[in-house]
Amino acid sequence: MEIALESSLPIYSGGLGILAGDALRSAADMGLPMVAVTLTYDAGYFYQQIGPDGSQIEKEMEWTFSDDFEKLDQVVILELQDKLLKVEAWKYELVGRNGHIIPVILLDTDLAENEPWQRKLTHVLYDAKPFDRIVQEMVLGICGCRMLKKLGFDNIKTYHLNEGHAAFLIFELLEKYKNLEEVKKHCVFTTHTPVRAGLEEFDYNLVDDVFRKRLPEKIHDFAGKDRLNMTILALNASGFVNGVSKKHAEISNRMFPNYNIKQITNGIHPGYWLSPYMRDFLNEEFSRVWHHNFHLFDNALNLDSYELWRAHNKAKSRLIEYEKSHSWILFEENLLTIGFGRRIAEYKRPLLIFTDIERLAKTIKKKAQIIYTGKAHPADILSKSYIKKISEYSTYLWNSYDIGLVFLENYEINLAKLLVSGVDLWLNNPRRYLEASGTSGMKAAINGVLNLSTLDGWWIEGYYMSDKKAGWAIGPEPTDPKAEKLDDSFDADDLYNKLDKEIIPLFYKKQDEWRERMKYAIKLGTYFNTNRMMEEYALKSYQLVKQPIWKSKVI
Repeated sequence: MEIALESSLPIYSGGLGILAGDALRSAADMGLPMVAVTLTYDAGYFYQQIGPDGSQIEKEMEWTFSDDFEKLDQVVILELQDKLLKVEAWKYELVGRNGHIIPVILLDTDLAENEPWQRKLTHVLYDAKPFDRIVQEMVLGICGCRMLKKLGFDNIKTYHLNEGHAAFLIFELLEKYKNLEEVKKHCVFTTHTPVRAGLEEFDYNLVDDVFRKRLPEKIHDFAGKDRLNMTILALNASGFVNGVSKKHAEISNRMFPNYNIKQITNGIHPGYWLSPYMRDFLNEEFSRVWHHNFHLFDNALNLDSYELWRAHNKAKSRLIEYEKSHSWILFEENLLTIGFGRRIAEYKRPLLIFTDIERLAKTIKKKAQIIYTGKAHPADILSKSYIKKISEYSTYLWNSYDIGLVFLENYEINLAKLLVSGVDLWLNNPRRYLEASGTSGMKAAINGVLNLSTLDGWWIEGYYMSDKKAGWAIGPEPTDPKAEKLDDSFDADDLYNKLDKEIIPLFYKKQDEWRERMKYAIKLGTYFNTNRMMEEYALKSYQLVKQPIWKSKVI
């Protein structure tokens, strides 16, 4: 549904799109025979401004196709209610390090032949209106399949549904293969949602109205009894299903006990997310071979501590310069800088660190400063109120305690790159076991930034893989039977204690140890990269190869 190709292309909203972009970059580097499909979204997601009172203001974006896009001549037709919808496509090419190209096909309904309301169907990403959303997903799944065929991709063996949004593809494949068991041989499904409430559903009355008797027979048997559930549909029609971290796979199997849901932990594309200074440093230390062999990160403990710190401080200076030009609060380069950057949502608990604002102030005064950034969905009133509250805390802490706290507007790729490489500590505190994976902490780690995170998603694996040295855990370990029952106050107390008694003293009084920990964080890049991730998909689900391509340590 979203693929982050470039920062200037607003056709992604957050982690799902970022992950898709990284996956395709690694697939291009590895020479995997793939093609990707998404939608155009000519108005993008939205441009976020923060008003004088701290409120999120959504501005509609307009962008035009650059020379990097090729307009394709092919058009496919979708039967929509009693009308016909024409869908065209654009092509963008992702070029790997060895020149291998993965085409990305972007579907578009903004054709002059379509009615005005039809032209706007690929206007906004994640349209909140159920009718428009269901049609967008029909375009993605059904028209995506038809367009690939029309473009000559007639030898596709495997269709990878990245989240349930593309599951209407299954209807198209049923027409070709006639039965569900045969369709299963050609479908792979990755779920990213660890809670049932987050699974996308549509009322069957709406589905019937849109499809008009063109639905498969006995659809209630494999797409949900009472409502059409896109995850259930994908689960029942896919021969391989996976979650995106070890914990997420465990939770998914608990949610859907009748399915065998495997684990393929997410990763990032290190070359894309490293700061230019850290990249230059690693080029010197490892030679440029690391771009092709991420196992070299296993040698991170041998990195030169002085040069590592120097590279990090260059990235930090660049972030502070950006902050000073985008805020009335002026940060200092010598202070411990904490970063929180992600989609603003209730389960991510963006206000946890402010549970006891006076205790926070006492803990970090003249010792730390905090940068927040992230977008809330335009329809999510509660999450938008969090942004306003953070802005209020910012004013209070600055005026009362001279403590720097800023909320930077319009979180996107370029700002993310500055943030994950420029802060000293990456904060992530979702409600336990509601974070499927989370990849922002991986991006921070590869840049030598330490994590302070709830033990959830990828961080359970990363924390123990680094012998607990790549950062700190908030709250209890997963083996604690009370872990899922503890309230926010317990985690907030532990967060304050970790900052006060461990993190701040280490940063200022034991800098040699801090730098050694940075090396453990970088070492995690050996495993948490999308080359390893795509290798697992190629081996386990696509069955493109019979042995590891990069000889990765798959665990």
